[in-house]
Amino acid sequence: MIQGLIHIYCGDGKGKTSAAVGLAVRAAGRGEKVLFARFLKNEDSGELNVLDAIPEIDVIHLDKVYGFFYRLNEEEKEEAGRTYRDLWKEILGRISDEAYGVLVMDEFMAAWQYGLIPREEALSFLKEKPDSLEVVLTGRDPDDRLVELADYVSEIRKVKHPFDRGIRAREGIEY
Repeated sequence: MIQGLIHIYCGDGKGKTSAAVGLAVRAAGRGEKVLFARFLKNEDSGELNVLDAIPEIDVIHLDKVYGFFYRLNEEEKEEAGRTYRDLWKEILGRISDEAYGVLVMDEFMAAWQYGLIPREEALSFLKEKPDSLEVVLTGRDPDDRLVELADYVSEIRKVKHPFDRGIRAREGIEY
């Protein structure tokens, strides 16, 4: 890639992760190496099975997931913080050590909002990222500083969702 840009897929609608997965697959289809990391997401998700099967895409899997952060007790929140700070360090290490063209950080906004990643370090990374690295961030309510840094900001807005009628997430559709 000539110049890597920063994308944000945000909003309260369904499809932020799907958009990020689509971009990762598109890049891999053109021979780009992709690093895909997820914050505060379940490891039992159909897209991970497909991403794991694509040689150009490296998915960082976590040994433990925590679910919705606001439901955690203080001890679990501290443990989650350590887990996601370690994930952040792994991302930075892999980006500096390997020749990735695309970095996807799914649910980055939640990790940011809950203080699970060092915000100033994340801002510095985004400002000083390798010139050729394309970065994709997903999640609700991006900080204004992130929006300012981004080259693309796409808001996915919920108009209607089955969850509002009590229909739970369905395998193969929502996860």
